[in-house]
Amino acid sequence: MTKNKAIQLIVLGCMALMAQSCAIPTIAKKEPAVDLPQAFSPDQASTDSAAKVNWKEFFEDPYLSSLIDIALTNNKEINILMQRISVAENEILARKGEYLPSVGFGAAAETERTAKYTRNGAIEENLDIKEGKAFPKYFGNYQFGLVASWELDVWKKLRNATKVATMEYMASIEGKHFLTTNLVAEVADSYYELLALDNQLDNLDKNIQIQQHAFDVVKQLQLYGRTTSLAVKRFEAEVNKNRSQRYEVKQHIVETENRINFLLGRTPQPIERASASFMDLKPKMLETGMPSQLLENRPDIRKAQLELEAAKLNIEVAKANFYPSFALKAGLGFQAFNPRYLLNMPESVAGSLAGDIMAPLVNRNAIIATYKNASAEQIQAAFDYEQAIIKAYSEVSTQLSNIDNLDKNYQLKNSQVEALTSSIDISNQLFQSARADYMEVLLTQRDALEAKMDLIETKQKQITAMIDLYRALGGGWQ
Repeated sequence: MTKNKAIQLIVLGCMALMAQSCAIPTIAKKEPAVDLPQAFSPDQASTDSAAKVNWKEFFEDPYLSSLIDIALTNNKEINILMQRISVAENEILARKGEYLPSVGFGAAAETERTAKYTRNGAIEENLDIKEGKAFPKYFGNYQFGLVASWELDVWKKLRNATKVATMEYMASIEGKHFLTTNLVAEVADSYYELLALDNQLDNLDKNIQIQQHAFDVVKQLQLYGRTTSLAVKRFEAEVNKNRSQRYEVKQHIVETENRINFLLGRTPQPIERASASFMDLKPKMLETGMPSQLLENRPDIRKAQLELEAAKLNIEVAKANFYPSFALKAGLGFQAFNPRYLLNMPESVAGSLAGDIMAPLVNRNAIIATYKNASAEQIQAAFDYEQAIIKAYSEVSTQLSNIDNLDKNYQLKNSQVEALTSSIDISNQLFQSARADYMEVLLTQRDALEAKMDLIETKQKQITAMIDLYRALGGGWQ
């Protein structure tokens, strides 16, 4: 075999191996598919959505607005997430720098003694230099200059990686918006829970006064022999029971205040609030818009969509690993064996230019695994996107039903409270005229207290349902 044929065979063999290295395994991909209804309810007419309303306009209580303002500034979770966003932003800069040429300045100084019985040693031994001097035992090498390198982004691997970093950055911003939405809703929920607890405590105090008055009356009737000591003890027990319940409610108030302070990123302290008008609050009737608007208004859906797009591009990034990579390297500077010759021009000017091509030939398991992982992550991102849409629609649908049922529930409970409140006076009058048993008075007072507590709780649930619908529609982060 001639030398030329051997070279040709080697070149053909290398090309065959490179072609084999570019063989890419088949992977699965998934496109999300979720069919949303045209409307949340058959009688829906408006396309406006309450999600567009700024939270400062949505919540009219000045105390609550002040608390939310503090929470959005001081909440520790928000501040932690802001640092993650900064990291994601810096990642974009790092990825951009990877596909731009890299230029650096370098300098080096070294000295070397060559062994005599080596190739270089033999050359030095027989080399004549100027002025008849012997070759120095220690030979120096001094250099400085510019060095440049550039990986050619032929397959768009580096540019796609930059786009992935950009989408991940945008997804982190949407994650912050989603956290903001939940934070606003949580502060508002806790605030109105605090108002409800204040009203429950006030209701307990009023009922204790009524029961104490009834207790005093029963004791007077016992003196005249018109009732027994059993009735006195039962009334006394009922008064003490409600007094003990006050401390339970007060503890719940402390816990709720501390929860709000935690959300505000501060140590426990009293929460300013307006509790007196709580029972007069009317939940707002919110415009829900069209289900398709959730894709635009819900930050968690927008985040899932960006993550899906990033996962698609990651497949292309992983795919490019199968192809050869190309790089250019260059250097320009000064080099000499003695510092005094270092700046001599053009004798000491040195330069280099080189090109590299690298392709994976054997043992591509890591590349294949990365490619298949990118496929699995893309499918997972598609399922996450579908799940986010279904969850959003379900939350809105649930709260719409909840608001309707709570409204009917509140109306009936309000009628119940009015009837029981009237029956307290009637039962007391009947008892004093010996026409009713003391148990009827006790049970009437107890039922009235429980009904009023339930009414306050139902009012709180109405406000919470309104807030949760606002959050479910995507409101609170604008």
